[in-house]
Amino acid sequence: MSRPQVLGIIPARGGSQSIPRKSIALLAGRPLLAYTADAVRGSVRLTRAVLSTDSDEIADVGRQCGLEVPGLRPPELARSDTLMLPVVQHVLKSLADREGYAPDVIVILQPTSPLRESSHIDEAVGLLLESGADSVVSVVPVPHQYNPASVMSIVDGALQPFLPGEGGRIQRRQEKPQVYARNGPAVYAARAAHLLSEDAHLYAGVCRPYVMPRDRSIDIDEPEDLAAAESLLRAIGPARE
Repeated sequence: MSRPQVLGIIPARGGSQSIPRKSIALLAGRPLLAYTADAVRGSVRLTRAVLSTDSDEIADVGRQCGLEVPGLRPPELARSDTLMLPVVQHVLKSLADREGYAPDVIVILQPTSPLRESSHIDEAVGLLLESGADSVVSVVPVPHQYNPASVMSIVDGALQPFLPGEGGRIQRRQEKPQVYARNGPAVYAARAAHLLSEDAHLYAGVCRPYVMPRDRSIDIDEPEDLAAAESLLRAIGPARE
């Protein structure tokens, strides 16, 4: 059996609002994009990786990091409300039209997850291929204090349980069910055919979880996240290739 063609797609639009030019913002003196490039380079499952951006500046930094940039993304796919699926479909269609290239598996690797390791990519792809799932998404355990059973709403100035029926009982931490949240996601892997189907949806079909540790799950969204990531880098070291 031939080796599956696994395409990594790194989405990095230029119009970030929370952190200007977020994908190339500096973390410990390096652009965020460089950390994902490191993880891509160390992966044994990825057979190719491309950067999808609408920005010449980000494209140049990506090339300096060793990433392939097959072309710029059109402006209509780089708005703040643009969904990820049409971006992925655009990459697939462009590569198919230009090269006849058709991968078996797609892996979305957001540059805002700088502490993801190569092993996380490979393990998520392995889970996808071995489980028969349509997709795999990386998740992180939710701390007990943020468990839905503990979450409250403020209604007319008063606290109310977010989940109906939770107000009449107090749960010990050990009694709360473990729940998980997408951690960016740092890694999303799916079968290409699933993403190109007529009713495609990132999380439709059978979606398997890939659980990652909290210290590798930071998602850079606000300026303070960069400071937190830098502290983690000092504590645990950079992602290993």
